[in-house]
Amino acid sequence: LSMFVSFTLTPMLSARWLRKETQKTGVNALLERFVNAFYKPVERVYMRLLEASMRRRWVVVIACILALASLKVIGPRVPGGFLPEDDKATFELIMRGPEGDSLEATRLFGQRISAEVAKLPEVDHVLLTVAEDATHSPNLAKVVVLLNDPKLRSRSQFQLMDVVRKEIIARAPPQYRISVQEVASFSAGSQSNAGVQVAITGTDIDELSRYAAHITEKLKKVPSAVDVDNSLVTGKPEIKVVVLRDRAAELGVRVSDIADALRLSVGGAKVSTYAEGGEQYDIRLRAEERFRAESDALGLTMVPSNKLGSVALSNLVRLEPSTGPGEIQRLGRQRQATILANAVGGADSLVQTAILQFAKEENMPSSYQVTPVGRSKESGTLARNFMIVLLMSFVLMYLVLAAQFESWLHPLTILVSLPLTVPFALFSLFLFGQTLNIFSGLGLIVLFGVVKKNSILQIDHTNHLRALGKPRLEAILEANRDRLRPILMTTLAFVAGMIPMLTSRGIGSGKDHAAAGIILGGQTFSLLLTLLAVPVVYSLFDDVGLWFSAKFNKGRTEDDGRTEIGMPPIGGTAEQTSRGEVDGQEVQGRPRAGSPSNASIEVLG
Repeated sequence: LSMFVSFTLTPMLSARWLRKETQKTGVNALLERFVNAFYKPVERVYMRLLEASMRRRWVVVIACILALASLKVIGPRVPGGFLPEDDKATFELIMRGPEGDSLEATRLFGQRISAEVAKLPEVDHVLLTVAEDATHSPNLAKVVVLLNDPKLRSRSQFQLMDVVRKEIIARAPPQYRISVQEVASFSAGSQSNAGVQVAITGTDIDELSRYAAHITEKLKKVPSAVDVDNSLVTGKPEIKVVVLRDRAAELGVRVSDIADALRLSVGGAKVSTYAEGGEQYDIRLRAEERFRAESDALGLTMVPSNKLGSVALSNLVRLEPSTGPGEIQRLGRQRQATILANAVGGADSLVQTAILQFAKEENMPSSYQVTPVGRSKESGTLARNFMIVLLMSFVLMYLVLAAQFESWLHPLTILVSLPLTVPFALFSLFLFGQTLNIFSGLGLIVLFGVVKKNSILQIDHTNHLRALGKPRLEAILEANRDRLRPILMTTLAFVAGMIPMLTSRGIGSGKDHAAAGIILGGQTFSLLLTLLAVPVVYSLFDDVGLWFSAKFNKGRTEDDGRTEIGMPPIGGTAEQTSRGEVDGQEVQGRPRAGSPSNASIEVLG
């Protein structure tokens, strides 16, 4: 749409409004003096720096190399994540009580925690749910906390989450596992909303439990990791049934009959169906609760016998109290234990790196694998896909610019300015305390577009002036002086447009901060270097082009005896008069008739 406007509306308005005035008066004169009072000093300083840079081009080259080398220093200090911290005015507490706790016990504890959270002045409402997960675990509860508008409170959602961790959860009994986390905007295929999730897969559940416990304890000591936990839930009370096979054989009882009797008494079995109101319902049969809740009562279950008709279960088995996992999760047909954690400030990459390092220290057998899952897996996929997007965008930009400038060299000059903005973009994330995530990545692509536009303005005008016959240095200086004003105009307008996004407060503003911060900081900090680097790189590439031209055209002569001089400077045209030297004498030449631009030059004298 903007391109359509620039081709239609803008020329029409220019034809109507722009006038050549010999002397400006009134508001226009006042406005011009006001702008020039700011702009002229900037222009003078820039031109002095540019002249010095063109005299000592190696200084600018070294500055560019140092800027790119700083990525090794700045890059590791900028944490990464899938999504930025975003104040949604809501968060949740996930509470798991000891295995075997009743529904009422879990509800009482949840009500106590939710009442303490509700006392915070920023909290509007709390909602407690018990046993609402997929397995309806009676010892699992969730408290959803709704906050008032971010503009009405001094503390952010993440500050309040930290307050809940330090002042409320810290006083809870140690047997309760409680985590504070954001309410997920969408599900990444995992049951947990934790920002960092790393799964350990293997065959032995006991070994997985040991590895997960070791890594969890080490991770709790990492300052940037909070809400550290793992998905393995052990210690669930159970009764282990040991079949006395010799006695069962003497009494004429098969082991399969014992299993069926236990399955019917404890788990229940479908025995029939019931139809009502056009719907059909299953009828399941099992023992009353008082006959399946205790081991002594369970021993009264009767099992069919070939010799005695029926035998009490207590005569056939040994019932042993035991504990086991509350749930066994699998990943790729392997049993798994997932390490869960959230990161302070959204620095998910730092916490994930720590988990992988701790897992490496465990020296697990090769049959055990460590794999990021959930948001951690999506972050890795995002990084790979983002690099593919950048590579494709560079290729497409090069092809478009090559067609626009009819040159294979000038697009390289323009694209050189893009990597130079990356260190400044990452530094702006570090300065604003932000992370590299999906929204800051999109902001980086927008930043590349703006920087590329500035380079096009500089190089296109330089080529135009050289086509008019001006020497290269003079054309570079004049072109960059002429294009400094529009570059500053667009840059200031773009940066000013980012300020409201960066300073906004409200639900959902975190995504605006992530996109605006990298654009504002990257464009502001890299502006001076790119304004100096593009002309210097242009002249260096031009020297390379002239060197290749002279190397391949040196000593060439025509059949009619006329001497050829090398190609004219890049940006010259067939109408341009050129000068050269033959046998030590200065000569002036022009392109031969019928020869294309940049062809051989005929000696005139």
